[in-house]
Amino acid sequence: MNINQRTFRQYVQILGTICGGLLMGLPAINQVMAQQTTPKVNPCPRIFYEEPHNNRVLVPRGCPPNALTQRLLEQGLLPSAANPSAQQTPFGVGGEAPSVVNPNPSIFNEAPYNRSPRGVQSEGSTLPEPTIRPTPPTTQPGTRFRTQTPPAPVPVMRIALANGTVNIRLENNTGANVTYQVIGDTAPRSLTGKSYVMLRGLKAPITLTFQREDGGFLQVTPQPGENVGNLNVTLQETTDFNQDRKSLRIQDTGGVLLN
Repeated sequence: MNINQRTFRQYVQILGTICGGLLMGLPAINQVMAQQTTPKVNPCPRIFYEEPHNNRVLVPRGCPPNALTQRLLEQGLLPSAANPSAQQTPFGVGGEAPSVVNPNPSIFNEAPYNRSPRGVQSEGSTLPEPTIRPTPPTTQPGTRFRTQTPPAPVPVMRIALANGTVNIRLENNTGANVTYQVIGDTAPRSLTGKSYVMLRGLKAPITLTFQREDGGFLQVTPQPGENVGNLNVTLQETTDFNQDRKSLRIQDTGGVLLN
């Protein structure tokens, strides 16, 4: 019985020693695992030395200067670059694995690259593109813009007026009724087919309009009358749209225009 108790106590002591050693080693194990899983951040990534960032982005302080940083240092626009820190020295330039160039890397959204102090542009910030403003056209002094005026209509004929007045014989040779009007002198009137009407004592200038009531086309033929100040106007049917006319105008100079 005493032998069994002594053996049991020895087992208990051995088990306690093993458990105590495990408990004491847990912090060291966690620290080693944390060191293995924590990646080392390269403070001088290769992207600062590749286009387009090589000529548009300032490198962080302590990193070797790229083209833009070197140019601004030579112009005296930036303070002299500090020596690389102990953390940056082992990495050098481009210590990370090669990757596809990202034109907008996420590093620009992280501290300290997302802060822009006044006066001097911060490292990692992009220089603004120059704005090109269009130059307004120059005008010589005294130059005036000329607008082209449409050419004046050419009269189809001329008649001699009688004291500035004219008599018109309007003849409808179509088979349809025609509505006519002397603008400013008469109201719209209807002229039946195969008939005529005399319009006397009209003061020039005169505008005479006419239109077939069935919507057909009209061919208009003006001819001077036998007496001074007389004009014969004949209306005929046509199927040619280019020959269709809607009005006749007599100028105060005797010119006759068709439209």
